[in-house]
Amino acid sequence: MKITNVEAFILESPFENTAPEGSEEARGVKHCLLLKVSTDEGITGWSDIETSSHVGVAAVNAPDSSPYFEGLRAIVMNEDPFDVERLWDKVYRRSIYYGRRGVAMQLLSGFDIACHDIIGKATGKPIYKILGGARRERVRAYASTLFRPTPQAIKEACAFYLERGFTAIKFGWGVFGEDPKLDIKLVEAAREAVGSEVELMVDPGWMVDRSAYDAIALCRALEPYDIYWLEDFMHPENYEGYAKTKAAGVKTRLAAGEQEATGWGFRQLIQQGGIDVVQPDITRCGGFTQIRKILWEAEYAGVDVCPHAWLTDLNTAAALHVNAILPRSLFLEYNVSDNPMLREVIENPVQLDESGYIAVPDGPGLGIEINEAAVRKFCVNL
Repeated sequence: MKITNVEAFILESPFENTAPEGSEEARGVKHCLLLKVSTDEGITGWSDIETSSHVGVAAVNAPDSSPYFEGLRAIVMNEDPFDVERLWDKVYRRSIYYGRRGVAMQLLSGFDIACHDIIGKATGKPIYKILGGARRERVRAYASTLFRPTPQAIKEACAFYLERGFTAIKFGWGVFGEDPKLDIKLVEAAREAVGSEVELMVDPGWMVDRSAYDAIALCRALEPYDIYWLEDFMHPENYEGYAKTKAAGVKTRLAAGEQEATGWGFRQLIQQGGIDVVQPDITRCGGFTQIRKILWEAEYAGVDVCPHAWLTDLNTAAALHVNAILPRSLFLEYNVSDNPMLREVIENPVQLDESGYIAVPDGPGLGIEINEAAVRKFCVNL
């Protein structure tokens, strides 16, 4: 089997990416990048990629001008998609002058996911089989959403998620960080609305440039509301800031890693940062090839893994396959944004059951089918 093409599609939502004005659901991102890898046997692999879509297309299509400066397509043409380890190293090294992190790593991640999707389809096996076998068939999901601007709007949003069947909710970004007193009132309102049995997580978003002192103060202010974790509250390279927060003896779990990549990157985050939960995004961290290494680093250090996943059900499915093989699975992050661009491109969306769990897809590869007509409908770079 040989790779015959790599295509990047920029999807554009009909809605703007704005924070909720009330209790309504956010529309989510304005653009999304999809990657399609085609082969000479007619089998295709897909991935979405959480990156700057327009920059990503340029990095896929860059011509073969000289070694180490060519784009993704030129690097992998006529290669065997089964050679995931060798191909990962080849793409990493051949993009090394403009890559190593950022968009080049994110494209490599999406390409690796698409190759695993192809392997699964060619062998008739779901990706969790390729990764070593599932320990569970379904995963508890949490609703991943934005902070609403008022306590009442937060309570109304919580009621909506509970009605849908979620038993865990994460609020992030939005107005959080603009007014410390309001921040606490919003979390207090959420806890009042969901009671003591539902897990609450907080992603402070724009607070990443605050000091460790601020992070410690926030953790202590939130302790009465029993949040499950505080996520990505420092600059992604501020490992010492994470370590200082942990050393202060805060009771809340510290989670981070959606902007980290590679096994060695997560080793530094875990060992220097002292965090409790690592959150690799499969479309950013290096794909399934690096997930294998990241899981080993986490297991060695005795910390939990909860994949970050916030685009289409391609990303959701990738996170489900990783959750399936984990020794201990915490949650599946589920993007609840009301965005037709993200929903319509999937033929067989994942489904939340009545107990708040989502089944791991058992079809070949990712187990997710693409509606190519919908891709063309939202695509702006064809």
